[in-house]
Amino acid sequence: MLVLSCARPVYPTLSLSPSRPKCTAIRSSLSNVHPFVPEVAKAADSLSSEFRGVDNLVACNSSRVLKAFQNARVGSHHFAGCTGYGHDEAGGREALDQAFAEIVGAESAIVRSQFFSGTHAITCALFAFLRPGDELLAVAGAPYDTLEEVIGKRDSHGLGSLKDFGVMYRELPLAEDGGLDWDVLTGALRPYTKCALIQRSCGYSWRRSLSVDEIGRAIKIIKMQNPNCLVMVDNCYGEFVESIEPPMVGADLIAGSLIKNPGGTVAPCGGYVAGRKKWVDAAAARLSAPGLGVDCGSTPGDIMRAFFQGLFLAPQMVGEAIKGTFLVAEVMASKGYKVQPLPRVPRSDTVQAVQLGNRELLLAFCEAVQRSSPVGSFTKPVAGTTPGYASEVIFADGTFIDGSTSELSCDGPLREPYAVFCQGGTHWTQWGLVLGDVLKSL
Repeated sequence: MLVLSCARPVYPTLSLSPSRPKCTAIRSSLSNVHPFVPEVAKAADSLSSEFRGVDNLVACNSSRVLKAFQNARVGSHHFAGCTGYGHDEAGGREALDQAFAEIVGAESAIVRSQFFSGTHAITCALFAFLRPGDELLAVAGAPYDTLEEVIGKRDSHGLGSLKDFGVMYRELPLAEDGGLDWDVLTGALRPYTKCALIQRSCGYSWRRSLSVDEIGRAIKIIKMQNPNCLVMVDNCYGEFVESIEPPMVGADLIAGSLIKNPGGTVAPCGGYVAGRKKWVDAAAARLSAPGLGVDCGSTPGDIMRAFFQGLFLAPQMVGEAIKGTFLVAEVMASKGYKVQPLPRVPRSDTVQAVQLGNRELLLAFCEAVQRSSPVGSFTKPVAGTTPGYASEVIFADGTFIDGSTSELSCDGPLREPYAVFCQGGTHWTQWGLVLGDVLKSL
């Protein structure tokens, strides 16, 4: 983790035994009321070093974003919406694409409201690469549930999966430690392997997420075997968690969602594809149509401003989410639950998994999170079938933007090992408050 050279910041005291204030009556009254239950307070006090490291990461990434905005000469005129074909758009699309591409180290990017999920953006990227007779190789184990019907691993009922178009699929199992199996990967590619898919985050698998350095190592091994094999990285939950992004280590394309990390809890919708210009253009043609590309599509209302503002805020929001993962891991591990990643280890995404062991505890955890949410706290999440998922899934997402996982939320499939996946949060203290209710419920 990159540490900037700077003066040591002063942090607010969250000790169980705060020193007696010497100033106002307000401070005196606050010192007697601790917002967290003892287990959470103890964990928060012990994480000051990790939190300081996250703050330095935020400063590094914020600097990169600021420079990209300045280089793109972002102005208030770029925030204007457009209607119809979008031909009279005031330059916001071009400026946003330019800034985003620079931030992630790519030749080109397309950032659009018309991508309605990360799965949609990833699908456009895969269809940009693959043609009948090609092979798609997943090198990080099974992909996320919602990609199974896209690939054809699960029956899409003839609705146009890659398998329906004659694209073959193969996946490499993970090593025993939950990481990539480097020995298997070294000899895995075939002459017709056109695309290698690397999923950066853990998804719904009980495995550790991949660092950008590991992704770079995998890309080198892939390109050594077949220089023409293209590498696509599912970047969901990984943006701004490190100081570099996959295009900086050789990824041909990355894709993700704007209601996850890069939207900064502000973007109301959308997704992105970034990487080599040739393939970004091909993904744009899949989103729209051949010949239309990136220069069309309306973005009405105030959405463009939200995209720019959300992207600018994203490093800070991701930093808070990372702090939240440290806190969840520290507290739940202290109670004897298995956690992934382990407490205090460097993070590669904003997801913290906790293995609860049975259906009842998974439901109880999600219900507690929902009760502690700012939106819909009076509702009870119910497990059920959701489009794109093979198993019953329960979601706790009392968020201002529907389905936003950059805001505090958790979810999990109702299957072994009954793990809950926690992510997001506009400030780590929100997880501190939520965990109090979670501990009572468990």
